[in-house]
Amino acid sequence: MHLLGSGLLLLLWPEYLAFCASVGWTFKHPEMIYAWEGACVWIPCTFKNKENNELLDNFTLYHNPVFVEATKSFNGTVLYRKIGTEEAFSAEKRVNKAENNCTLSINPVYVKDSGRLGMRVTWKKDKEKKDEEEDKWMDYVHLNVSKTPLPPHLQLSTSRIEESQPVTATCLLNFACFGYDIQWHWSLEELNLTSPSSQNFTSLSTEKVFTQSQLTFRPQWTHHGKTLSCQVLHSSKVLSEAAVQLDVKHCPKLKVEVYPREAVVMKGEYVNMTCQVTSSNPEHKTISWLKNGVHMQEQQQPTLTLPKVTKEMQGTYLCQASNDVGLGKSEEVNVKVLYAPEPSTVQFHPSPAEEGKPVELICISPANPPAKNYTWFHNKEILENTEEKVWISRVRLEHAGNYSCLAENIYGRGEKGQGAELDVHYPPKEVTVVIQNSTLIQEGDTVKLLCRYQSSNPDVTTYSWSPENFWNGKSTKELWIYKIAWNTPPITCKACNQWCSESPSISLGVQYAPRDVKILQIGPSSEIHAGNQVLLRCTFSYSNPKEVHFFWKKNGSLLQEGSDLVFNSISPEDAGNYSCSINNSIGQTTSEIWKLQVLYAPRRLRVSFTPANSVMEGRKAALTCESDANPPVSHYSWFDWNNQDLQYDGQTLRLEPLQIKHSGSYWCRGSNRLGMGDSPPSTLTVYYSPETIARRAAIGIGSCLGIIILAIWGMKFQKQKRAQSQQELQENSSSQSFFVRNKKVRRTPLSEGPHSLGCYNPVIEDSISYATLHFPETDTPRSGDAGTTEMQGPLPNSDDMVTYSVVQTRHAGDYENVVPDLSEDDGIHYSELVRFGAGERSRAREDVDYVTLKH
Repeated sequence: MHLLGSGLLLLLWPEYLAFCASVGWTFKHPEMIYAWEGACVWIPCTFKNKENNELLDNFTLYHNPVFVEATKSFNGTVLYRKIGTEEAFSAEKRVNKAENNCTLSINPVYVKDSGRLGMRVTWKKDKEKKDEEEDKWMDYVHLNVSKTPLPPHLQLSTSRIEESQPVTATCLLNFACFGYDIQWHWSLEELNLTSPSSQNFTSLSTEKVFTQSQLTFRPQWTHHGKTLSCQVLHSSKVLSEAAVQLDVKHCPKLKVEVYPREAVVMKGEYVNMTCQVTSSNPEHKTISWLKNGVHMQEQQQPTLTLPKVTKEMQGTYLCQASNDVGLGKSEEVNVKVLYAPEPSTVQFHPSPAEEGKPVELICISPANPPAKNYTWFHNKEILENTEEKVWISRVRLEHAGNYSCLAENIYGRGEKGQGAELDVHYPPKEVTVVIQNSTLIQEGDTVKLLCRYQSSNPDVTTYSWSPENFWNGKSTKELWIYKIAWNTPPITCKACNQWCSESPSISLGVQYAPRDVKILQIGPSSEIHAGNQVLLRCTFSYSNPKEVHFFWKKNGSLLQEGSDLVFNSISPEDAGNYSCSINNSIGQTTSEIWKLQVLYAPRRLRVSFTPANSVMEGRKAALTCESDANPPVSHYSWFDWNNQDLQYDGQTLRLEPLQIKHSGSYWCRGSNRLGMGDSPPSTLTVYYSPETIARRAAIGIGSCLGIIILAIWGMKFQKQKRAQSQQELQENSSSQSFFVRNKKVRRTPLSEGPHSLGCYNPVIEDSISYATLHFPETDTPRSGDAGTTEMQGPLPNSDDMVTYSVVQTRHAGDYENVVPDLSEDDGIHYSELVRFGAGERSRAREDVDYVTLKH
């Protein structure tokens, strides 16, 4: 009968789905329960919820409930009900419920109880609120009650049963109930089970409800065809049972019938033996005979006859047959032939003997009955032992030699044979490794080693060396090691006959220069910044000899000695390629180059000009910001003479084409993740091209000629005016003077900073700063500045004086930062006409003074 697996059958109505989602209850119980009339039912059931504090205080057990859709409720026979602390039973009061869970029992149970049992649970979260809607849940258990007790299910652990192989028989009953005891009884037809081992088990879990018994036994060939049964008992009464017939596979079972019965005959008599098959499953194949364990090829019949027995026919006889299971053999029949001892031989076990191990010497002298007295000889000397066997517990080399014996029984005394040589074998003795080099071994030398031993039996046939990489599998007595390594391990050799003896290990003491030289950064543990304290250490792993010296180099030049290199405050100049060397008396080893990088903010910035810092207008110029930084500058900024950011972040600032206005000082700023730095200002001078120079020269010469012409015309005009003035002075006793000043406005330059420099044209120079035309009448100087409006009183006896003053500056176009005003007269700054009193003016020589100032 099949036992249903553990699964929770939940038929969820819509109302139950709401309850399960809101409260989170979980119920576990078997899906199907089996029983029979008059027995009981135990339904294990557990529940839990998230609060773990709810009790099933409103529980109803229905028999075959039906859900009424109109009323949203269940109808059916109520077997049990519990509301709060009050319980209500059916008429029989057969149902009981556990206190702390939903486990149910029905005792007794009847066939009419078969069907569905419905477990209905309702509850409120807050019992104080009467108007609160109840949560509801219904679950089902199927009950199957038969009229008669259920039969158990008997199953064997394997489908093929073989003789003497363990087999487990399981008898399973899909029933268990507290208060209804179940016993088990196992039996095997007509035979008793040898030491049966049975185990009984009852399961009343929410997953499975069953009772079972397991019997483990080793079937014999005699169990073949017999019936194995298990019985279910209650109160010593058999309720039901199950049985299975055993098919025990076994090899053929044989026995030998012999005549004469004791199989002891005198030499010349006969013996008759018959092989009988008592049982075989499956059927056996052909029968064969063996003598002393050896097949008798000519004997394939069930009957074996030995006519005229000789001593050679003495021995053990048996018959055998096989099937698919295996080979069956009969018991041995020992055929004995009576005769006097024959010439003896000596056997050794083992042979050859091994030194230090036991050996047994056996005197072989065929006789029947066996010989009772023996005489032993070792190298012709008689030994004290008179037994058939001589036992030597620990063989030594002196035990080797010739052994012989003499045997005697009741039929006579045998002859002494030639004897046998006891050969004592032993492994090679005192194996050593000998170094053939006459001087100390240094790394790279060729080394010759020799494997020696004192004695060996048998002789040494092979040699081996360890470590294996030195001999490459060649079995040689000598070992050559070319270019021996510094780390060559100790060497051992083995001399082998049938055993191997290993020599003590010998260290070659290879001398070598220091190994694994490297530089370690002790501090700081991360990247190195300028100003950090830095410690570098030179280390090595091995050296022979141990005494060493340390040397440090920077960029290939010797720096200092000692294992540590310390920078108390490291600077960028300390960066470079460092190496350390360690030497001993054998040689020197240098570490790999260790690149010391010092990180620092940009410094030593400068602006370089390409092609030069003085360039003709119209050409190209490239300004490059050169810097020293680690890591390299990641961002550049450019500024002009007014510290105005040029909004360019490249390393090279290109000006194309150049103009006069590009003249001035420039500086740059570079930055990396550690900081930034500024360059000093550098001046770029843009000078005029030849075309511009020629054009400006022509304008200057033309301007000078115009001024001279105007000056000459002015003098003539002044002479006429002076003549008219003298007449007017005579008529007017009062003197009059006036000043006419033409002010020249100078434009403010774009920049007059400390680094601003005007563009100087080396080709053109303005040589005339100002010109003065002076027509004095007397030598008396005039006081006051020509640029003031101060009135001077009349001077007696003085003539009229006309002064023309011309102050000429450089053309504004000669400077980058001054814009020329072509509408302004840049020659005459002021004119002054002075009339002094009446009277005649002396005819003095008119003088023209030119004063030249060069800037």
